[in-house]
Amino acid sequence: MTFRRHSSACLTGAAIAAFMMAWSGPASAQQKALSVKPDAIGGQVTGPNGPEAGVWVIAETTDLPTKYAKSVVTNDAGQFVIPQLPTAKYKIWVRGYGLVDSDKQDATPGKTIDLKAKVAPNAAAAAEYYPGMYWYSMLKIPPASEFPGSDKSPTGMPASMTSQDVWIDSIKNSCQSCHALGSQNIRSPHVKELGEFKNSEDMWERRVQSGQAMSNMALTLGRLGPTRAYKMFADWTDRIAAGELPFDKPERPKGIERNVVITSWEWAKRGEYLHDEISTDKRNPTVNAYGKIYGAPEESSDDVPVLDPVKNTTSFIKEPFVDPETPSAADDPMGPSVFWGDEAIWDGHTSIHNPMMDEKGRLWLTARLRRPANPASCKAGSDLPSAQVAPLNESARQASFYDPKTEKWTTIDTCFNTHHLVFTPDEKLWFSQGMPMSGVVGWLDVKKFEETHDAMKSQGWTPTVVNVSGTGKREEFVAADKPIEPGKDKWVKAAFYGIMPSPKGDVIWGQTMGPGFTRIGQPAYLVRMIPGSDPTHTAVSEIFQSPPGTYGSRGVDIDSKGVAWTVLSSGQMASFDRSKCKEKLEGPNAATGAQCFEGWTLYRLPGPQFKTVDDPKGSANHAYYMWVDVHNTLGLGNDVPVATTNGSESLLALVDGKFVDIRIPYPLGFFAKNTDGRIDDPKAGWKGRGIWTTTGTRAYFHSEHGKDDKPRVFHVQIRPDPLAD
Repeated sequence: MTFRRHSSACLTGAAIAAFMMAWSGPASAQQKALSVKPDAIGGQVTGPNGPEAGVWVIAETTDLPTKYAKSVVTNDAGQFVIPQLPTAKYKIWVRGYGLVDSDKQDATPGKTIDLKAKVAPNAAAAAEYYPGMYWYSMLKIPPASEFPGSDKSPTGMPASMTSQDVWIDSIKNSCQSCHALGSQNIRSPHVKELGEFKNSEDMWERRVQSGQAMSNMALTLGRLGPTRAYKMFADWTDRIAAGELPFDKPERPKGIERNVVITSWEWAKRGEYLHDEISTDKRNPTVNAYGKIYGAPEESSDDVPVLDPVKNTTSFIKEPFVDPETPSAADDPMGPSVFWGDEAIWDGHTSIHNPMMDEKGRLWLTARLRRPANPASCKAGSDLPSAQVAPLNESARQASFYDPKTEKWTTIDTCFNTHHLVFTPDEKLWFSQGMPMSGVVGWLDVKKFEETHDAMKSQGWTPTVVNVSGTGKREEFVAADKPIEPGKDKWVKAAFYGIMPSPKGDVIWGQTMGPGFTRIGQPAYLVRMIPGSDPTHTAVSEIFQSPPGTYGSRGVDIDSKGVAWTVLSSGQMASFDRSKCKEKLEGPNAATGAQCFEGWTLYRLPGPQFKTVDDPKGSANHAYYMWVDVHNTLGLGNDVPVATTNGSESLLALVDGKFVDIRIPYPLGFFAKNTDGRIDDPKAGWKGRGIWTTTGTRAYFHSEHGKDDKPRVFHVQIRPDPLAD
């Protein structure tokens, strides 16, 4: 069934029946006797036409130390089992496509319960439960004819918008990557507290000034062209207010998607957001089995949230900073918010961005410890080898680690900026920069640091020198702003955003962002860096653009075969296999990355394309980052790539070339930035493994419960069938 635009009329009785038949599974599905264990709740969901297949049953309690919920999916017969529930009183209800939420019933573990589904009275009510991309795909992206922009463009399209691709990259990687664009309060903004406006364009101009993300939003809108951007967003929300509905609709979970068990706990504090979480050592997912989960609150707080998933308790550990003058997000300019008024809800000095865990279960973080100006040891004239090759004047974020056994923090000053961090097998800790402009990649020799406690002597960095010469080793190179020369390599401003070592650690893969994120006229790259014996002097790189018609790489991970995986803002998951390159990687194309397109394999992300974009190869769906389940922690197999698709509000796992869409149905507006997998007990089957993620949107209060909720951490598991307990 396809909804017609501008139609929100109620359905007739016959239409309701047809509407439900489109969603429901076979009414004659075979039903088997259902029994549950003492720690489970089971039952059946039925609707007007019989069993409701592929709908979610959600149980939630406030009896535990923190709010706790668990969601499962019904089988063909509408049956469900919610397993492994702590002893508590639960509210339980049904949510599903084609429905509105059922009445909540009381239930306790060890019981079975029959639930009645509520048919959505009309298409508009049903659409309120769709993932955000079905709503934001209604955006009327400016047509290709408006590009490139110019200072004299009659539509207000600026010269910085060189193509429709750059516009979409900006919408996804600068707007959607921080805010869940399709969530209810963004598509239907509640703004009466902000005053009266003569039109929606003025309303949008005012609403993006609200809160402490104002400066970043202003930069993005300035690049898009405020006049043109406000017109697009105003048209979108005006059409929705007039009753226009999404032109496509989602499918209910099917197949493996019905075997999902999703557990969530509230953590963090009101107003905060989480950039990321960590549960284990990525190299060995049995580390920290059944242990605590740690979050990264970025600009919102210096308090690292901690979840004990066994005791269902939360706590905080405070990240220290060494410079009393370290700036805070509380000092950022802001306009009053509909939700928070003049309250500055973020007060993070340390800008904790990314957590990682080592083999000892210690928590490592990229964190701001001081003001940006570097000490003399990082600059020109220093005796540090890296400073002699590429002196650095500033570092906006450094590093630290926390030992849960001793409850002690150790801070580590770095000359280079830090963003993401990963360990190699030889105990080096490699860091990405975030933005590409510095053109350097840094590392810490952990063993040396623990022996000497000398941060400066234990770190190093190298320029991203591209092997234009094709010799396979680093040659004399020209500066980034100079043309290539025969026989020489070239320094490219391609510092990493995503970073991940190959399985052996002999190659470091990086990923750089495109113009939609960086606001500079340089495409996104995958970067293959070979460190060599002395990375400061020997590291040499190869860079690769994605194939023509695709763009916007974000995040990178490597499978056990050494294949790199990423997601593209053009609407695909992609792999890159260096071994497929047919031509020698040298010369002008090596300097631009326009080489080895044959190494790429593209997988279109499910979901609709923007209605005004003529590109069937991609979708409006957007993923924030990429993770590969090398160790089968989810139970779908080794080397399964998983994208954190905040457009579809799900985790998308690619299994044998087909996507398994793990939708997180509650709360609405799920938005994750990264994930990791842990094996608590390899002998316990599905119950002893799973993956972890957290609420990642900067404005979770745009989601289902407004500011009454707190961010959540999620545990996702795959069981053998929908009734396994």
